[in-house]
Amino acid sequence: MELNRMDANRGYREDTLARWTLRAAAMFDPRVRRPATASGQSNHGQQGLTLVELIVTVAILAILASVAYPIARFKIQRQKEQVLRDDLWTMRRAIDKYKDAADRKAFQVSIDSNGYPPDMDTLVTGVDVQGKKLKFLRQIPVDPMTGKKDWVLRSMQDDPDSDSWGGQDVFDVHSASQGTALDGTKYNTW
Repeated sequence: MELNRMDANRGYREDTLARWTLRAAAMFDPRVRRPATASGQSNHGQQGLTLVELIVTVAILAILASVAYPIARFKIQRQKEQVLRDDLWTMRRAIDKYKDAADRKAFQVSIDSNGYPPDMDTLVTGVDVQGKKLKFLRQIPVDPMTGKKDWVLRSMQDDPDSDSWGGQDVFDVHSASQGTALDGTKYNTW
């Protein structure tokens, strides 16, 4: 009697294990026939998403997109600001190198220029120094905030608060953008 009970339990366990294995195989391989449900019908024909599942999925995606959009926008803004800083640093460094070379009398400059370049193109085209061209910039960069090469120039003769260039020489350069940076400052004050 005891032996029959153990055989029955073993048979039940083997049968249960076989059903679980078949269900697991059906989950990962669509070719495996799925077991019948309690009502005796196979759920093989039921595929796809219900309307509720679809709405929940779309809602989750919308929430994720609404969170990711500002992060992506700020990242792009931050990258543009870094490019602006780099471009301003490069142009100001080129102006300073021109001024240093003029102060060392490496080339002739006009007396009223104070040793600064007459325009930004002079930094790109260069000046003659003992038969060789001395260039200070490869090209004038594009302002990342405006998308143009419309840099605002300042000369030594201009007022410190002036927003227009007098045309004498280039002492400083800044962006023409009226936008506000992520830190709250205006781009045209950088």
